Amino acid sequence: MSDSESPLTAIVISPCGVEVAQILVRQLDEGVKEALRRRALRHGRSMEEEARLILAQAVAAEEAVSLSTLGLGSRMAALFSGAMLEEPFSEWRGVAAVAAQFEA
Repeated sequence: MSDSESPLTAIVISPCGVEVAQILVRQLDEGVKEALRRRALRHGRSMEEEARLILAQAVAAEEAVSLSTLGLGSRMAALFSGAMLEEPFSEWRGVAAVAAQFEA
């Protein structure tokens, strides 16, 4: 059976009415599809939700590994990059630390 005659086995991730990215996986091995179906069933999720979670976890794990190779300052900058902090922090080098005072 040629590619044009073979049945299409694919996963389409596309929630209705929601503007999000979509992905279509063509020529997915039937065994992989069946394993995904069983895994989703075990976790009480749809195949779509299970695939979305697997993809998100894989990307997050890869990003965590790439962040771990950075220095402390770069990791801190990456951590707060989405915090919408417009102004840079002033330099505190040479400033004496002062203990906080609390009233009893």
